Amino acid sequence: MKKYPFLDLGIVNRRYADELKRICCRIIDGGYYVGGNDVKQFESDLAEYTGSRHCVGVGNGLDALRLILRAYKELGVMKDHDEIIVPSNTYIATVLAITDNNLTPVLVEPDIKTYNLDESLIESRITSKTKAILTVHLYGLPSYSETMRCIARDHGLKIIEDNAQGIGGSVDGIRTGNMGDAAAFSFYPTKNLGALGDAGAVTTNDPELADAVRALGNYGSLRQYDNIYQGLNSRLDPIQAAMLSYKLKFIDEENEARRLLASVYNREITNPEVILPSEGKGAQHTYHQYVVRVADRQRFREYLDANGVGTAIHYPTAIHHQKCYSYMKGLSLPVAERIAAEVVSLPISPACTSVEDAASIADIINKFS
Repeated sequence: MKKYPFLDLGIVNRRYADELKRICCRIIDGGYYVGGNDVKQFESDLAEYTGSRHCVGVGNGLDALRLILRAYKELGVMKDHDEIIVPSNTYIATVLAITDNNLTPVLVEPDIKTYNLDESLIESRITSKTKAILTVHLYGLPSYSETMRCIARDHGLKIIEDNAQGIGGSVDGIRTGNMGDAAAFSFYPTKNLGALGDAGAVTTNDPELADAVRALGNYGSLRQYDNIYQGLNSRLDPIQAAMLSYKLKFIDEENEARRLLASVYNREITNPEVILPSEGKGAQHTYHQYVVRVADRQRFREYLDANGVGTAIHYPTAIHHQKCYSYMKGLSLPVAERIAAEVVSLPISPACTSVEDAASIADIINKFS
């Protein structure tokens, strides 16, 4: 029986391996291991790619979000206990960044079709304490629109993008990472643009915010021994930066390959028990994950596993049901709960899954009953 693995990072990086090894040797031989020209080059490359004016490399995606919010507090835009609107259907890091800054997450239900923030519910949750909309481009589908922009403008709110999964996506020609006031990137190895370890970045068009993020991630300092803030250590390593600069050259090609696989699934999966993902109006999906919904998820996954198809769940437990947020357990968020109970991610990495594989997987899915 043929096996269809969900993801194999060794295979993903095999096409880049020779150049990545050369990059590592160059940096090892150069003897410069923190900061330097490779980090500056990647920051410039990512800023240019997104269309943003500024980019700051940081240690990981969670830190990127944490540092944006902390910077806004240091700049007087936010203060303790201010409220941040955030989708109730997201990875926990999105909310951890809020609570870590002593800010209050206001969980708003997603749209059941797109899994992203339901924009029609935003205004009803805005109060005098609301300071930002933290929108999440979940699974690679951009979560942004003119409606969201107008709501933010009319209420004086910042738009912060959790762009951990959406690099290369766009809405009406505007790329993720340049839609709001600031954006956080994760380059965790499984991402469409993945490092070979932890890595992250912040993009923004606000020079003051960029300087604050850079200082905060460098012990609170822009110049050695001159500490403006009580900062932390969250810096992008030059080896990761150089590898990311190289791999960034191929991100549009990689995303197109993912879209091709998604189009096969969209066309070939006809089983009425399987609900396919929505692309969203005017949005270009990056398909970091191809996520379907099935009412009897456990039986569906067991069936696929028995037929050699690897799957994953992103994410099985809603935020307000996590133990660390037990004080939220009384919230009524039935859409987020339903999504958490039904979602299944299918193989979508073009390095591991061919068009023929996708068609075969679809055929297997169509025989599920």
